[in-house]
Amino acid sequence: MTVTAISVLIVIAALPGAAMALHRRLGNREWIDPASSVVSLLLAAVTALCAWLGTAPTTHALSVMGSLAATTAAVTAGGAIVRSVLIAGGVTGAPVSAAPPAGGPDEPEAGPLRGGRVIGYLERLAVVGTLLLGWPEGLAIILAVKSLARFPELRAPHASEQFIMGTFASVLWACGMAGVGHLLAV
Repeated sequence: MTVTAISVLIVIAALPGAAMALHRRLGNREWIDPASSVVSLLLAAVTALCAWLGTAPTTHALSVMGSLAATTAAVTAGGAIVRSVLIAGGVTGAPVSAAPPAGGPDEPEAGPLRGGRVIGYLERLAVVGTLLLGWPEGLAIILAVKSLARFPELRAPHASEQFIMGTFASVLWACGMAGVGHLLAV
């Protein structure tokens, strides 16, 4: 069961790249992000169930692989989750166009909170890292640093809504993936 759970985590980690390739072909980001988010959430539930049902003790190598796969899934798939929450909340931060940005898919989007994608990657990496290392107090430090760094920008229209919804979605996804990593390590 542990190998199955790790395999599913690897699929979750690969979903954003597949969704981006599909986005380039279909050109409809508002449909792609919620769809890939739903698939990610369903696969995460299956992974958690497989890890929970796995009664055989895992080896150290499988435990490390599970932690790495959970961390990768948290960091990579979290962006689609956050964008889906922002779309559902009506705060996207930038107009969604039918074509990818001029500089390519990795160009930062315009909006009240610039650099959110990279900050999100780092935030989810830090959250999963602190939880997998058994230091949940680190969450308070991560959220305090992010809040203080973003404080001057939160007066822009829709910035506070985007910040709150994006941060909650990102942190909850990372906590869930850390939980799956813990289940795999047991």
